[in-house]
Amino acid sequence: MDGFQLLVWAVVPPLVLLVYYYRHVPVALTLPKLLLCFVVGAISGFVALGLEWGFEHLATWMVDWERITRSLAGVALRQMVEVGPIEEGSKLGGVVLTIRYLFKWNPMRSTRPSSVFLSTTAVALGFAAEENWVYLSSGTASILDRLIGTPVHALFSAPWAYALGVFMGSPFHSSGYRGVAKNWVNAVACHALVNVLSNAWRYPVPLHLLSYGLFPFLLWMFWRMEGLLRRSLLQPFAAIISGRTRIHRYWQRGLALFALALGGNGIFGIFLLARSLRSLSPEQLFYPGVWWFMFSRFVLNVILGLIAWGIYRYLLDSASCRYR
Repeated sequence: MDGFQLLVWAVVPPLVLLVYYYRHVPVALTLPKLLLCFVVGAISGFVALGLEWGFEHLATWMVDWERITRSLAGVALRQMVEVGPIEEGSKLGGVVLTIRYLFKWNPMRSTRPSSVFLSTTAVALGFAAEENWVYLSSGTASILDRLIGTPVHALFSAPWAYALGVFMGSPFHSSGYRGVAKNWVNAVACHALVNVLSNAWRYPVPLHLLSYGLFPFLLWMFWRMEGLLRRSLLQPFAAIISGRTRIHRYWQRGLALFALALGGNGIFGIFLLARSLRSLSPEQLFYPGVWWFMFSRFVLNVILGLIAWGIYRYLLDSASCRYR
């Protein structure tokens, strides 16, 4: 892959998502301002890369950091004390810098929460573009891996993006710092958990089974981000837990978790299918056994997704009847 192709695969997918949100989110921000946020996000990604490099060298000098991080517990420790705080802190710094100095934010004048939310999404997508470039140029991830990983930084940042938008959009800012800090810690924890789950497949059973929680968790974070975006736009977001009794609400929560497990692992199954087909030669793709394998696995994962969608629609319909 030459330099131009690498740049295209690293930058174009995040830009496509940015244009999608620009066209579907009614905010006062112009596209050039969002592109500026995108560039600031890419720069913050290089800043985070440098800080992580410095942390690794300092930790290696102080302790046997490489040996500690070989185990899954060590991976979790590294994500919680290094990767999560540095990357989420770099994105938060990029957002504050952009809004405060480039957009001339005035503390005495309220700012739309949706504008802050979309600015944060643009910074997060720029951060993802930088990360795509690093992984693809070093050969440590495939194009398919990075396509799936492109939106995750926006999913991580959604809680503190909403809290920051509420803080900047309120005339009373005294208690806003606490909400931003709390949701930033939430983002760090989610960031760490996703990276731990994505690394679990390298370890033997039963730790290997933790990887099946990755896509359900990503699906839940996407649903959470959509809800926070709607709240920042002052739009209603449909509730799915509407039971009148505690037992009924527990039943609905169980159904929601079951739907996330089915839907997330249906997506995960299609991802694994695409990865397995990537290793085959063009001639092998036309073997009858390969075609049956492709068809059966694809149908199975689609059925899982349809069942999850059916459960979700049932919960939505139950909630609409409850609040009608």
